[in-house]
Amino acid sequence: MVELRHLRYFLVLAEELHFGRAARRLHIAQPGLSQQIQALEREIGVELVDRSRRRVQLTAAGRTFFEEGRRGMVQLERAVDLARRAGRGEVGRLSLGAAESATYAILPSLLREYARRYPEVDLAVREMSSGVQLAALERGEVDIAFIRTPVEIKDFETMTLTEESMALVLPEDHPLARKRTVPLTALSNERFILHPTPASGWTEFMYAVCRNAGFEPRISQSASETTVAVSFVAAGLGVTLVPESLSGAARRPGVVTRPVASPVPNTRLLVVYPRDGLPETARAFLDIVRKRTI
Repeated sequence: MVELRHLRYFLVLAEELHFGRAARRLHIAQPGLSQQIQALEREIGVELVDRSRRRVQLTAAGRTFFEEGRRGMVQLERAVDLARRAGRGEVGRLSLGAAESATYAILPSLLREYARRYPEVDLAVREMSSGVQLAALERGEVDIAFIRTPVEIKDFETMTLTEESMALVLPEDHPLARKRTVPLTALSNERFILHPTPASGWTEFMYAVCRNAGFEPRISQSASETTVAVSFVAAGLGVTLVPESLSGAARRPGVVTRPVASPVPNTRLLVVYPRDGLPETARAFLDIVRKRTI
């Protein structure tokens, strides 16, 4: 088996065509270089260097070995560089799952910062409900998930990214639009637009806080996305509740947003990831998240 150092020694000699200059470049003694080249020739079984003349020349086999060896060395150096960069999380793939509410106010700035630092990482973001995200984490389909509570999480690490209250989205001509804050009890006779889907953690949270306030929410419409729910509100089909951070995203003609008056349980946006086996790209992303939460 040809040793890598033998190949490196030969390539330098082939470039210099002089044992003394090649030895100086390699920081070894000239006799030592000659011995290494001879060992390489014995390993390959052919002469690479013509020593019959005063000037060093390559044999036909030597010229072929030089051209192919140089290509191989370039590929090897590239492989080494890529391996080192992958070890630092600079190349590779990162797959994220995200609750819809995270894609409006929180995730975009994190993604911008990550893309700025690691532009060569293949980044994929999938919007999905909390339960689907947990299943995707268990199957290894996503590396990190952004999950809105309430949700039961086992066997994963978590970080709290934000903790916030609720905001009410209602038609601009609604009587409650004149209030600065709206208590949940004032919504007992309202028609609700379910947001974002019946299976989402946010919907479970909305049901829970309404029941704690003493009433069962009446559902008039179901919406798959916040923008659709807000459109239904603008059409006068009902009201909806969103995380407070989405108040800005809910602004459009025909609707207003109002904070829900205390006491109201807060919802948390969690960063969820496996305890073991994280790729370096995910570790680098989590470093950015941690700095945001400090």
